Amino acid sequence: MRREPRRRHVLAAAGALALGAGASSCGPRPEPEIPDVPDVTLPTYQPLEGLAPDLPGNADGLHDVYLTVPERLITTTSSRPITSGTITGLTQTFQTPPPPMDRNPFWQRLNSALGGTFDLNVVVDDYPSKFATTLASGNLPDLMWVPPNQGIPNIGPMLEAAFTDLTEHLAGDAVLEYPNLAALREDSWRTAVVNGRIWGAPIPSTPFGQVYVGNPDVWEEVDGFAADSAAQFLEKCQELSIPGKRWALEPFLPNAFHMIGEWFGVPNGYRVEEDRSLTAAQQTEEYLEALEFARELFAAGAFYPDLNLAEAPQLLANGTLAAMVSVGPRGAAETRLNNPDLRADVLIPFPAVDGRIPTYDMGYGTVGFTPFRKTDDEARIRELLSVVDYLSAPFGTTEYMQTNWGEEGKEYTVEDGNYVLTDEGSQNVPGLQSALQIMAAGEGVIYNPIPDDSRYIYEIEQELLPLAQKSPIKGLYSPTNSRLGTKIKTRLDEVRDEVIQGRATMDAFTAALREWEEKGGKQILEEFAELLPDDVPVTPSNRS
Repeated sequence: MRREPRRRHVLAAAGALALGAGASSCGPRPEPEIPDVPDVTLPTYQPLEGLAPDLPGNADGLHDVYLTVPERLITTTSSRPITSGTITGLTQTFQTPPPPMDRNPFWQRLNSALGGTFDLNVVVDDYPSKFATTLASGNLPDLMWVPPNQGIPNIGPMLEAAFTDLTEHLAGDAVLEYPNLAALREDSWRTAVVNGRIWGAPIPSTPFGQVYVGNPDVWEEVDGFAADSAAQFLEKCQELSIPGKRWALEPFLPNAFHMIGEWFGVPNGYRVEEDRSLTAAQQTEEYLEALEFARELFAAGAFYPDLNLAEAPQLLANGTLAAMVSVGPRGAAETRLNNPDLRADVLIPFPAVDGRIPTYDMGYGTVGFTPFRKTDDEARIRELLSVVDYLSAPFGTTEYMQTNWGEEGKEYTVEDGNYVLTDEGSQNVPGLQSALQIMAAGEGVIYNPIPDDSRYIYEIEQELLPLAQKSPIKGLYSPTNSRLGTKIKTRLDEVRDEVIQGRATMDAFTAALREWEEKGGKQILEEFAELLPDDVPVTPSNRS
Protein backbone atom coordinates (compact mmCIF):
# COMPACT_ATOMS: atom_id res chain seq x y z
CA MET A 1 0.00 0.00 0.00
CA ARG A 2 1.17 3.51 -0.79
CA ARG A 3 -0.53 6.78 -0.04
CA GLU A 4 -0.84 8.31 -3.49
CA PRO A 5 -0.31 12.08 -3.90
CA ARG A 6 -3.62 13.81 -4.34
CA ARG A 7 -4.97 14.21 -7.83
CA ARG A 8 -3.82 17.77 -8.65
CA HIS A 9 -0.52 18.00 -6.78
CA VAL A 10 1.96 16.18 -8.98
CA LEU A 11 0.75 17.39 -12.37
CA ALA A 12 0.59 20.95 -11.10
CA ALA A 13 4.20 20.69 -9.97
CA ALA A 14 5.26 19.26 -13.32
CA GLY A 15 3.50 21.92 -15.33
CA ALA A 16 4.93 24.78 -13.30
CA LEU A 17 8.61 23.84 -13.46
CA ALA A 18 10.75 26.11 -15.59
CA LEU A 19 14.12 24.44 -15.70
CA GLY A 20 17.28 24.20 -17.69
CA ALA A 21 19.79 26.30 -19.51
CA GLY A 22 18.39 29.03 -21.70
CA ALA A 23 14.88 28.92 -20.25
CA SER A 24 14.70 32.68 -19.95
CA SER A 25 17.10 33.76 -22.69
CA CYS A 26 16.15 36.60 -25.00
CA GLY A 27 16.17 36.80 -28.78
CA PRO A 28 14.76 34.48 -31.45
CA ARG A 29 14.70 30.80 -30.64
CA PRO A 30 16.12 28.29 -33.10
CA GLU A 31 13.80 25.64 -34.50
CA PRO A 32 13.78 22.69 -32.09
CA GLU A 33 15.76 19.67 -33.18
CA ILE A 34 14.55 16.16 -32.60
CA PRO A 35 17.37 14.45 -30.69
CA ASP A 36 19.06 11.47 -32.27
CA VAL A 37 17.75 9.02 -29.72
CA PRO A 38 19.76 5.83 -29.27
CA ASP A 39 18.01 2.57 -28.55
CA VAL A 40 18.07 1.69 -24.87
CA THR A 41 17.58 -1.70 -23.27
CA LEU A 42 15.20 -1.29 -20.37
CA PRO A 43 16.20 -2.88 -17.05
CA THR A 44 15.48 -6.59 -16.83
CA TYR A 45 12.31 -7.32 -14.87
CA GLN A 46 12.86 -9.91 -12.14
CA PRO A 47 10.09 -10.20 -9.51
CA LEU A 48 11.14 -10.84 -5.94
CA GLU A 49 10.74 -14.37 -4.66
CA GLY A 50 8.92 -15.00 -1.40
CA LEU A 51 6.13 -12.43 -1.67
CA ALA A 52 2.70 -14.02 -1.33
CA PRO A 53 -0.25 -11.76 -2.15
CA ASP A 54 -3.72 -13.13 -1.49
CA LEU A 55 -4.90 -12.14 -4.98
CA PRO A 56 -2.29 -11.93 -7.75
CA GLY A 57 -1.78 -9.02 -10.11
CA ASN A 58 -0.45 -9.12 -13.65
CA ALA A 59 1.74 -7.28 -16.13
CA ASP A 60 -1.25 -5.36 -17.54
CA GLY A 61 -1.43 -3.32 -14.34
CA LEU A 62 -3.72 -5.38 -12.13
CA HIS A 63 -2.42 -4.97 -8.58
CA ASP A 64 -1.40 -7.66 -6.14
CA VAL A 65 -3.84 -7.69 -3.23
CA TYR A 66 -3.12 -8.32 0.43
CA LEU A 67 -6.31 -8.87 2.40
CA THR A 68 -4.36 -8.78 5.67
CA VAL A 69 -0.76 -7.93 6.47
CA PRO A 70 1.79 -10.65 5.59
CA GLU A 71 2.52 -13.11 8.37
CA ARG A 72 6.19 -13.12 7.40
CA LEU A 73 8.27 -10.37 5.83
CA ILE A 74 11.14 -11.02 3.44
CA THR A 75 14.46 -9.16 3.50
CA THR A 76 15.79 -7.99 0.15
CA THR A 77 19.10 -6.31 1.06
CA SER A 78 22.19 -7.77 2.66
CA SER A 79 23.99 -4.68 3.95
CA ARG A 80 23.39 -1.09 5.01
CA PRO A 81 23.57 1.05 1.87
CA ILE A 82 25.07 4.31 3.18
CA THR A 83 28.84 3.89 3.46
CA SER A 84 30.07 7.50 3.14
CA GLY A 85 28.36 8.99 6.18
CA THR A 86 25.72 11.27 4.64
CA ILE A 87 23.40 11.28 1.62
CA THR A 88 21.47 14.47 0.82
CA GLY A 89 18.21 14.84 -1.08
CA LEU A 90 15.53 17.28 -2.20
CA THR A 91 11.95 16.07 -2.11
CA GLN A 92 8.41 17.10 -1.24
CA THR A 93 5.77 15.96 1.21
CA PHE A 94 2.01 16.08 0.66
CA GLN A 95 1.39 15.58 4.38
CA THR A 96 2.02 17.76 7.40
CA PRO A 97 5.80 18.38 7.54
CA PRO A 98 7.65 15.80 9.63
CA PRO A 99 9.43 16.79 12.84
CA PRO A 100 13.09 17.52 12.04
CA MET A 101 15.60 14.69 12.16
CA ASP A 102 16.98 15.54 15.60
CA ARG A 103 13.46 15.32 17.10
CA ASN A 104 12.12 12.44 15.00
CA PRO A 105 12.86 8.91 16.31
CA PHE A 106 11.35 7.36 13.15
CA TRP A 107 13.84 9.27 10.99
CA GLN A 108 16.70 8.35 13.34
CA ARG A 109 15.82 4.65 13.22
CA LEU A 110 15.70 4.83 9.43
CA ASN A 111 19.18 6.36 9.43
CA SER A 112 20.42 3.48 11.57
CA ALA A 113 18.95 0.96 9.13
CA LEU A 114 20.54 2.80 6.19
CA GLY A 115 23.93 2.97 7.92
CA GLY A 116 24.37 6.75 7.89
CA THR A 117 22.54 10.07 7.73
CA PHE A 118 19.81 10.54 5.13
CA ASP A 119 19.62 14.33 5.17
CA LEU A 120 16.48 15.41 3.30
CA ASN A 121 15.33 18.91 2.45
CA VAL A 122 11.57 18.32 2.58
CA VAL A 123 9.58 20.96 0.68
CA VAL A 124 5.95 21.54 1.61
CA ASP A 125 4.81 24.27 -0.80
CA ASP A 126 6.05 25.48 -4.20
CA TYR A 127 8.43 22.63 -4.99
CA PRO A 128 8.97 23.95 -8.54
CA SER A 129 10.49 27.17 -7.25
CA LYS A 130 12.74 25.31 -4.81
CA PHE A 131 13.85 22.92 -7.54
CA ALA A 132 14.61 25.73 -9.97
CA THR A 133 16.48 27.75 -7.33
CA THR A 134 18.54 24.72 -6.30
CA LEU A 135 19.34 23.89 -9.91
CA ALA A 136 20.40 27.45 -10.69
CA SER A 137 22.67 27.55 -7.63
CA GLY A 138 24.78 24.67 -8.91
CA ASN A 139 24.90 23.31 -5.33
CA LEU A 140 22.82 20.19 -5.88
CA PRO A 141 22.06 17.48 -3.32
CA ASP A 142 22.89 13.86 -4.14
CA LEU A 143 19.27 13.04 -5.04
CA MET A 144 16.59 15.35 -6.51
CA TRP A 145 13.04 14.31 -7.31
CA VAL A 146 11.94 15.22 -10.86
CA PRO A 147 8.14 15.18 -11.29
CA PRO A 148 6.59 13.59 -14.40
CA ASN A 149 8.34 15.13 -17.37
CA GLN A 150 5.32 16.38 -19.28
CA GLY A 151 5.68 20.14 -19.68
CA ILE A 152 9.13 20.51 -18.10
CA PRO A 153 11.15 22.83 -20.37
CA ASN A 154 14.55 21.65 -21.53
CA ILE A 155 14.52 18.45 -19.51
CA GLY A 156 16.96 16.76 -21.88
CA PRO A 157 19.65 19.47 -21.68
CA MET A 158 19.01 19.82 -17.94
CA LEU A 159 19.69 16.15 -17.29
CA GLU A 160 22.74 16.11 -19.53
CA ALA A 161 24.23 19.14 -17.78
CA ALA A 162 23.51 18.44 -14.13
CA PHE A 163 22.82 14.75 -13.55
CA THR A 164 24.44 11.34 -13.97
CA ASP A 165 23.65 9.03 -16.87
CA LEU A 166 22.82 5.72 -15.16
CA THR A 167 22.24 3.64 -18.28
CA GLU A 168 25.27 1.38 -17.92
CA HIS A 169 24.36 0.70 -14.28
CA LEU A 170 20.69 -0.11 -14.88
CA ALA A 171 20.07 -1.24 -18.47
CA GLY A 172 19.39 -4.91 -19.10
CA ASP A 173 20.86 -7.36 -16.59
CA ALA A 174 22.98 -4.67 -14.91
CA VAL A 175 19.97 -3.83 -12.73
CA LEU A 176 19.98 -7.33 -11.22
CA GLU A 177 22.62 -6.14 -8.77
CA TYR A 178 19.79 -4.16 -7.15
CA PRO A 179 16.90 -6.61 -6.55
CA ASN A 180 14.24 -4.07 -5.62
CA LEU A 181 14.98 -1.98 -8.72
CA ALA A 182 14.85 -5.14 -10.83
CA ALA A 183 11.37 -5.77 -9.41
CA LEU A 184 10.09 -2.55 -11.05
CA ARG A 185 8.13 -3.26 -14.22
CA GLU A 186 9.33 -2.18 -17.66
CA ASP A 187 6.35 0.14 -18.05
CA SER A 188 7.49 2.08 -14.98
CA TRP A 189 11.06 2.40 -16.28
CA ARG A 190 9.92 4.05 -19.52
CA THR A 191 9.20 7.26 -17.62
CA ALA A 192 12.81 7.50 -16.43
CA VAL A 193 14.18 7.36 -19.99
CA VAL A 194 14.89 10.67 -21.73
CA ASN A 195 16.71 10.87 -25.06
CA GLY A 196 17.41 7.16 -24.92
CA ARG A 197 19.25 7.23 -21.59
CA ILE A 198 18.17 6.08 -18.11
CA TRP A 199 18.43 8.94 -15.60
CA GLY A 200 17.13 7.46 -12.38
CA ALA A 201 14.80 4.98 -10.79
CA PRO A 202 11.10 5.58 -11.46
CA ILE A 203 8.67 6.10 -8.59
CA PRO A 204 5.69 3.86 -9.42
CA SER A 205 2.17 4.98 -8.69
CA THR A 206 -1.03 3.24 -9.68
CA PRO A 207 -1.11 2.70 -13.46
CA PHE A 208 -4.86 3.19 -13.33
CA GLY A 209 -6.24 6.59 -14.24
CA GLN A 210 -9.11 8.64 -12.94
CA VAL A 211 -12.56 7.25 -12.21
CA TYR A 212 -15.87 8.61 -11.07
CA VAL A 213 -16.70 7.44 -7.52
CA GLY A 214 -20.26 7.78 -6.30
CA ASN A 215 -22.14 7.70 -3.01
CA PRO A 216 -24.10 4.44 -3.34
CA ASP A 217 -26.83 5.57 -0.93
CA VAL A 218 -27.64 8.51 -3.22
CA TRP A 219 -27.40 6.62 -6.52
CA GLU A 220 -29.69 3.90 -5.16
CA GLU A 221 -32.54 6.37 -5.81
CA VAL A 222 -31.93 6.00 -9.57
CA ASP A 223 -31.13 2.26 -9.72
CA GLY A 224 -27.42 2.58 -9.07
CA PHE A 225 -24.25 4.27 -10.24
CA ALA A 226 -24.26 3.00 -13.82
CA ALA A 227 -25.66 4.00 -17.19
CA ASP A 228 -26.29 2.53 -20.63
CA SER A 229 -25.87 5.81 -22.50
CA ALA A 230 -25.00 9.47 -22.06
CA ALA A 231 -28.69 10.32 -22.28
CA GLN A 232 -29.51 7.98 -19.39
CA PHE A 233 -26.66 9.40 -17.32
CA LEU A 234 -28.03 12.91 -17.89
CA GLU A 235 -31.49 11.80 -16.81
CA LYS A 236 -30.12 10.29 -13.60
CA CYS A 237 -28.13 13.44 -12.82
CA GLN A 238 -31.23 15.59 -13.35
CA GLU A 239 -33.25 13.39 -11.01
CA LEU A 240 -30.60 13.47 -8.29
CA SER A 241 -29.86 17.20 -8.44
CA ILE A 242 -32.00 19.24 -6.05
CA PRO A 243 -31.27 23.00 -6.40
CA GLY A 244 -29.67 24.41 -3.26
CA LYS A 245 -29.54 21.02 -1.54
CA ARG A 246 -27.85 18.31 -3.61
CA TRP A 247 -25.89 18.10 -6.84
CA ALA A 248 -25.00 15.10 -8.96
CA LEU A 249 -21.39 16.03 -9.77
CA GLU A 250 -18.42 17.88 -8.31
CA PRO A 251 -17.56 21.05 -10.28
CA PHE A 252 -13.92 20.55 -11.33
CA LEU A 253 -14.63 20.64 -15.07
CA PRO A 254 -11.32 19.27 -16.45
CA ASN A 255 -11.77 16.04 -14.50
CA ALA A 256 -15.45 15.76 -15.39
CA PHE A 257 -14.73 16.27 -19.08
CA HIS A 258 -12.04 13.59 -18.92
CA MET A 259 -14.63 11.10 -17.67
CA ILE A 260 -17.20 12.13 -20.28
CA GLY A 261 -14.62 11.80 -23.03
CA GLU A 262 -14.04 8.14 -22.16
CA TRP A 263 -17.72 7.36 -22.74
CA PHE A 264 -17.51 8.83 -26.24
CA GLY A 265 -14.26 7.01 -27.00
CA VAL A 266 -11.87 9.97 -26.94
CA PRO A 267 -8.31 8.56 -27.20
CA ASN A 268 -5.88 8.74 -24.29
CA GLY A 269 -4.15 11.98 -25.27
CA TYR A 270 -3.32 10.96 -28.82
CA ARG A 271 -4.61 8.62 -31.52
CA VAL A 272 -2.02 6.63 -33.48
CA GLU A 273 -3.14 6.52 -37.12
CA GLU A 274 -2.45 3.76 -39.65
CA ASP A 275 0.34 5.83 -41.23
CA ARG A 276 1.98 6.23 -37.75
CA SER A 277 1.04 9.90 -37.55
CA LEU A 278 -0.62 11.25 -34.41
CA THR A 279 -3.92 13.02 -33.90
CA ALA A 280 -4.42 14.87 -30.63
CA ALA A 281 -7.52 13.98 -28.63
CA GLN A 282 -8.89 17.52 -29.03
CA GLN A 283 -8.76 17.17 -32.83
CA THR A 284 -11.18 14.23 -32.91
CA GLU A 285 -14.91 14.17 -33.58
CA GLU A 286 -15.38 12.25 -30.35
CA TYR A 287 -13.92 15.16 -28.38
CA LEU A 288 -16.45 17.58 -29.91
CA GLU A 289 -19.30 15.16 -29.14
CA ALA A 290 -18.16 14.94 -25.53
CA LEU A 291 -17.95 18.72 -25.34
CA GLU A 292 -21.53 19.11 -26.55
CA PHE A 293 -22.72 16.63 -23.92
CA ALA A 294 -20.77 18.34 -21.16
CA ARG A 295 -22.60 21.56 -22.06
CA GLU A 296 -25.90 19.74 -21.63
CA LEU A 297 -24.90 18.44 -18.21
CA PHE A 298 -23.85 21.88 -17.05
CA ALA A 299 -27.01 23.54 -18.37
CA ALA A 300 -29.08 20.92 -16.56
CA GLY A 301 -27.59 21.99 -13.20
CA ALA A 302 -25.76 18.71 -12.59
CA PHE A 303 -22.58 20.38 -11.28
CA TYR A 304 -22.10 21.96 -7.88
CA PRO A 305 -22.23 25.74 -8.53
CA ASP A 306 -18.93 26.77 -6.91
CA LEU A 307 -16.22 25.79 -9.39
CA ASN A 308 -13.56 26.32 -6.69
CA LEU A 309 -15.08 23.81 -4.29
CA ALA A 310 -12.40 22.35 -2.01
CA GLU A 311 -14.55 20.07 0.17
CA ALA A 312 -15.76 17.60 -2.44
CA PRO A 313 -14.72 14.47 -0.45
CA GLN A 314 -16.63 15.65 2.60
CA LEU A 315 -19.71 16.56 0.55
CA LEU A 316 -19.62 13.21 -1.23
CA ALA A 317 -19.49 11.43 2.12
CA ASN A 318 -22.54 13.26 3.49
CA GLY A 319 -24.56 12.97 0.27
CA THR A 320 -24.50 16.62 -0.81
CA LEU A 321 -22.58 15.45 -3.88
CA ALA A 322 -23.54 12.23 -5.63
CA ALA A 323 -20.22 11.74 -7.43
CA MET A 324 -16.69 13.09 -7.76
CA VAL A 325 -13.59 12.17 -9.73
CA SER A 326 -10.95 10.16 -7.88
CA VAL A 327 -7.30 9.66 -8.78
CA GLY A 328 -8.08 5.97 -9.38
CA PRO A 329 -10.14 2.95 -8.28
CA ARG A 330 -8.57 3.06 -4.81
CA GLY A 331 -10.69 6.15 -4.20
CA ALA A 332 -13.59 3.81 -3.54
CA ALA A 333 -12.12 3.15 -0.08
CA GLU A 334 -10.98 6.72 0.60
CA THR A 335 -14.56 7.81 1.36
CA ARG A 336 -14.15 6.03 4.71
CA LEU A 337 -11.83 8.85 5.79
CA ASN A 338 -14.90 11.09 6.00
CA ASN A 339 -17.58 8.48 6.63
CA PRO A 340 -16.30 5.19 8.11
CA ASP A 341 -19.46 3.38 7.02
CA LEU A 342 -19.30 4.44 3.36
CA ARG A 343 -17.42 2.76 0.54
CA ALA A 344 -17.96 4.46 -2.79
CA ASP A 345 -19.03 2.79 -6.02
CA VAL A 346 -16.89 3.17 -9.17
CA LEU A 347 -18.55 4.03 -12.47
CA ILE A 348 -17.39 1.78 -15.32
CA PRO A 349 -17.15 3.70 -18.63
CA PHE A 350 -20.18 2.99 -20.82
CA PRO A 351 -21.00 3.67 -24.50
CA ALA A 352 -22.28 7.24 -24.76
CA VAL A 353 -24.22 6.45 -27.94
CA ASP A 354 -25.16 3.27 -29.77
CA GLY A 355 -22.26 1.58 -31.47
CA ARG A 356 -19.56 3.42 -29.54
CA ILE A 357 -16.87 1.52 -27.64
CA PRO A 358 -15.87 3.41 -24.48
CA THR A 359 -12.25 3.77 -23.46
CA TYR A 360 -10.54 3.84 -20.11
CA ASP A 361 -7.43 5.99 -19.83
CA MET A 362 -4.60 4.37 -17.93
CA GLY A 363 -2.51 6.83 -15.96
CA TYR A 364 1.13 7.79 -16.30
CA GLY A 365 2.05 5.06 -13.82
CA THR A 366 4.75 6.96 -11.95
CA VAL A 367 5.24 10.22 -10.10
CA GLY A 368 8.51 10.89 -11.87
CA PHE A 369 12.04 9.70 -11.13
CA THR A 370 15.02 10.61 -8.95
CA PRO A 371 18.31 11.39 -10.75
CA PHE A 372 21.73 11.70 -9.09
CA ARG A 373 23.88 14.81 -8.99
CA LYS A 374 26.44 14.61 -11.79
CA THR A 375 29.46 12.55 -10.79
CA ASP A 376 31.89 10.07 -12.33
CA ASP A 377 32.75 8.56 -8.94
CA GLU A 378 31.75 4.90 -9.43
CA ALA A 379 31.71 4.16 -5.71
CA ARG A 380 29.38 7.08 -5.08
CA ILE A 381 27.04 6.04 -7.88
CA ARG A 382 26.82 2.50 -6.50
CA GLU A 383 26.19 3.82 -3.01
CA LEU A 384 23.33 6.01 -4.22
CA LEU A 385 21.88 3.15 -6.26
CA SER A 386 21.98 0.97 -3.13
CA VAL A 387 20.13 3.65 -1.16
CA VAL A 388 17.45 3.97 -3.84
CA ASP A 389 17.24 0.18 -4.05
CA TYR A 390 16.54 0.02 -0.29
CA LEU A 391 13.85 2.73 -0.56
CA SER A 392 12.26 0.89 -3.51
CA ALA A 393 11.51 -2.27 -1.55
CA PRO A 394 7.85 -3.28 -1.99
CA PHE A 395 5.10 -4.12 0.46
CA GLY A 396 5.84 -7.37 2.28
CA THR A 397 9.53 -6.61 2.97
CA THR A 398 11.38 -5.56 6.09
CA GLU A 399 12.85 -2.59 4.19
CA TYR A 400 9.38 -1.38 3.21
CA MET A 401 8.23 -1.49 6.81
CA GLN A 402 11.28 0.43 8.01
CA THR A 403 10.74 3.12 5.36
CA ASN A 404 6.96 3.40 5.54
CA TRP A 405 5.91 2.37 9.05
CA GLY A 406 8.96 2.29 11.32
CA GLU A 407 9.50 -0.16 14.13
CA GLU A 408 6.77 -2.39 15.54
CA GLY A 409 5.89 -1.33 19.07
CA LYS A 410 7.33 2.15 18.46
CA GLU A 411 5.69 3.66 15.39
CA TYR A 412 3.08 0.96 14.71
CA THR A 413 1.35 -2.12 16.05
CA VAL A 414 -0.47 -5.00 14.36
CA GLU A 415 -4.13 -5.18 15.35
CA ASP A 416 -6.66 -7.62 13.88
CA GLY A 417 -4.41 -8.29 10.92
CA ASN A 418 -3.75 -4.62 10.14
CA TYR A 419 -0.95 -2.11 10.65
CA VAL A 420 -1.97 0.73 12.97
CA LEU A 421 0.17 3.78 13.74
CA THR A 422 0.78 4.51 17.41
CA ASP A 423 0.40 8.05 18.75
CA GLU A 424 4.15 8.52 18.32
CA GLY A 425 3.98 7.11 14.80
CA SER A 426 1.07 9.35 13.84
CA GLN A 427 3.19 12.35 14.74
CA ASN A 428 6.50 11.28 13.19
CA VAL A 429 5.76 8.99 10.23
CA PRO A 430 3.28 10.49 7.68
CA GLY A 431 5.21 13.61 6.67
CA LEU A 432 8.50 11.77 6.19
CA GLN A 433 6.85 8.71 4.66
CA SER A 434 5.25 10.92 2.00
CA ALA A 435 8.62 12.57 1.27
CA LEU A 436 10.36 9.19 0.98
CA GLN A 437 7.70 7.80 -1.37
CA ILE A 438 8.38 10.76 -3.66
CA MET A 439 12.07 9.77 -3.78
CA ALA A 440 11.66 6.06 -4.54
CA ALA A 441 9.10 3.28 -4.14
CA GLY A 442 8.27 -0.27 -5.10
CA GLU A 443 5.36 -1.31 -7.27
CA GLY A 444 2.10 -0.61 -5.49
CA VAL A 445 -0.30 -3.16 -4.04
CA ILE A 446 -3.86 -3.04 -2.79
CA TYR A 447 -4.16 -3.30 0.97
CA ASN A 448 -6.94 -1.84 3.09
CA PRO A 449 -7.95 -2.34 6.72
CA ILE A 450 -11.29 -3.68 5.43
CA PRO A 451 -10.61 -6.71 3.18
CA ASP A 452 -13.89 -6.33 1.27
CA ASP A 453 -12.72 -2.91 0.08
CA SER A 454 -9.63 -4.53 -1.41
CA ARG A 455 -11.68 -7.23 -3.10
CA TYR A 456 -13.98 -4.60 -4.60
CA ILE A 457 -11.11 -2.50 -5.97
CA TYR A 458 -9.51 -5.64 -7.44
CA GLU A 459 -12.79 -6.51 -9.19
CA ILE A 460 -13.12 -2.97 -10.56
CA GLU A 461 -9.57 -3.05 -11.94
CA GLN A 462 -10.44 -6.27 -13.79
CA GLU A 463 -13.51 -4.61 -15.30
CA LEU A 464 -11.53 -1.56 -16.41
CA LEU A 465 -8.57 -3.33 -18.03
CA PRO A 466 -10.46 -4.60 -21.13
CA LEU A 467 -11.30 -0.95 -21.92
CA ALA A 468 -7.84 0.36 -21.10
CA GLN A 469 -5.72 2.57 -23.33
CA LYS A 470 -2.18 3.66 -22.49
CA SER A 471 -0.77 6.97 -23.63
CA PRO A 472 1.21 6.33 -26.85
CA ILE A 473 3.73 9.07 -26.01
CA LYS A 474 4.72 7.79 -22.57
CA GLY A 475 8.43 8.38 -22.10
CA LEU A 476 8.79 10.45 -25.30
CA TYR A 477 10.30 13.94 -25.33
CA SER A 478 9.19 16.69 -27.71
CA PRO A 479 11.27 19.89 -27.56
CA THR A 480 8.31 22.02 -28.66
CA ASN A 481 5.99 20.39 -26.12
CA SER A 482 8.61 20.95 -23.44
CA ARG A 483 8.90 24.63 -24.38
CA LEU A 484 5.34 25.55 -25.35
CA GLY A 485 3.03 22.65 -24.69
CA THR A 486 1.67 23.69 -21.31
CA LYS A 487 1.11 27.29 -22.40
CA ILE A 488 -0.80 26.59 -25.60
CA LYS A 489 -2.81 23.70 -24.14
CA THR A 490 -3.81 25.76 -21.12
CA ARG A 491 -5.45 28.37 -23.36
CA LEU A 492 -7.29 25.68 -25.30
CA ASP A 493 -8.53 24.07 -22.08
CA GLU A 494 -9.75 27.44 -20.83
CA VAL A 495 -11.92 27.84 -23.92
CA ARG A 496 -13.18 24.28 -23.51
CA ASP A 497 -14.31 25.06 -19.96
CA GLU A 498 -15.98 28.28 -21.13
CA VAL A 499 -17.90 26.27 -23.72
CA ILE A 500 -19.05 23.79 -21.06
CA GLN A 501 -20.37 26.68 -18.95
CA GLY A 502 -22.22 28.22 -21.91
CA ARG A 503 -19.97 31.27 -21.95
CA ALA A 504 -18.45 30.47 -25.35
CA THR A 505 -19.63 28.76 -28.52
CA MET A 506 -18.41 25.61 -30.20
CA ASP A 507 -17.08 27.87 -32.96
CA ALA A 508 -14.91 29.58 -30.33
CA PHE A 509 -13.41 26.20 -29.43
CA THR A 510 -12.77 25.40 -33.09
CA ALA A 511 -10.94 28.75 -33.44
CA ALA A 512 -8.90 28.05 -30.30
CA LEU A 513 -8.00 24.62 -31.68
CA ARG A 514 -6.68 26.17 -34.87
CA GLU A 515 -4.63 28.58 -32.76
CA TRP A 516 -3.23 25.62 -30.77
CA GLU A 517 -2.26 23.89 -34.01
CA GLU A 518 -0.60 26.97 -35.48
CA LYS A 519 1.29 27.99 -32.33
CA GLY A 520 2.99 24.66 -31.84
CA GLY A 521 0.42 21.85 -31.73
CA LYS A 522 1.19 20.52 -35.21
CA GLN A 523 4.92 20.64 -34.49
CA ILE A 524 4.40 18.73 -31.23
CA LEU A 525 2.49 16.01 -33.07
CA GLU A 526 5.24 15.68 -35.67
CA GLU A 527 7.98 15.51 -33.03
CA PHE A 528 6.24 12.84 -30.99
CA ALA A 529 5.39 10.84 -34.15
CA GLU A 530 9.05 10.94 -35.21
CA LEU A 531 10.02 9.15 -31.99
CA LEU A 532 7.03 6.79 -31.75
CA PRO A 533 8.37 3.28 -31.00
CA ASP A 534 7.42 0.51 -33.40
CA ASP A 535 5.77 -1.46 -30.58
CA VAL A 536 3.18 1.27 -29.93
CA PRO A 537 0.05 -0.06 -31.66
CA VAL A 538 -2.36 1.78 -33.93
CA THR A 539 -5.24 3.03 -31.78
CA PRO A 540 -8.19 0.63 -32.09
CA SER A 541 -11.45 1.86 -33.55
CA ASN A 542 -14.02 2.95 -30.99
CA ARG A 543 -16.96 1.96 -33.16
CA SER A 544 -18.51 -1.48 -33.15
